Amino acid sequence: MPKKNIFILLIISVVACSHVYSQEQILYKQIDTTRLFMEVIYPEKVDSAKACPAMVFFFGGGWIGGDRSQFLNHAKYFSKRGLVCFLVDYRTRTKNNTTPFESLKDAKSAIRFIRINSSNFGIDANKIIASGGSAGGHLAAATALITDYNDDTDDLSMSCIPNALVLFNPVIDNGPGGYGYERIGDEYKSFSPLHNIRKGAPPTILFLGTNDNLIPVETANYYKKVMEKVGSICELYLYEGEGHGFFNYKNFENYKKTVYEADNFLQSLGYIENDTSIEIE
Repeated sequence: MPKKNIFILLIISVVACSHVYSQEQILYKQIDTTRLFMEVIYPEKVDSAKACPAMVFFFGGGWIGGDRSQFLNHAKYFSKRGLVCFLVDYRTRTKNNTTPFESLKDAKSAIRFIRINSSNFGIDANKIIASGGSAGGHLAAATALITDYNDDTDDLSMSCIPNALVLFNPVIDNGPGGYGYERIGDEYKSFSPLHNIRKGAPPTILFLGTNDNLIPVETANYYKKVMEKVGSICELYLYEGEGHGFFNYKNFENYKKTVYEADNFLQSLGYIENDTSIEIE
């Protein structure tokens, strides 16, 4: 078969896949030769007269590795619930020889990019939910709470603060004794979400296994206590006997339970409506 025909077939295949999953990949940031993308998953049925909420997912991996596909099944489910979902790349040590500080800069850039282009995505810029697991949970929380670590190329007049947080065993304490302190050092004071909770913090739901070897239950309880002290909603769900990463899709029963509770949480905020016809798959 001539090469030209093969090329045409490949293009058709990509378009067909995009139609089935309502997906597209967008370059949101470039640093020298490093190109960072976000995968966008749209609802199948959209009311063009009404902007959708958005849900932005950051993968875990200790700011060292990981892949944006971690939350693909979460994104597919919540797109069925009427949310435009984003799976975001960010720089990691393995791929880019970078520190956690660059990871946070990228997460903030991603939220700003989505908000700046909200009309193109058909989303409500005031209904952006940040979500993530482990170090990705840190990034989601940090976009809301941390004022430092902004990329010089960002439009800093555009807020990177999400309107709600859905956190799966998030790294919320980077202080002495907390996760990553050996890399963060004294900068934890301006990097650690637990040490920067303040009035106006977005409503949050947090999931944690009681046998998590990285995030103690006491840390999550204290996070909830401080959030409530400043007047912010913080729902905490503890899963008895479960370890780190218990919520991932491969642990299907826990995946279903946590997605169900996250769905209820978003209903309570008025972001989505109750719909029992949509199954968690």
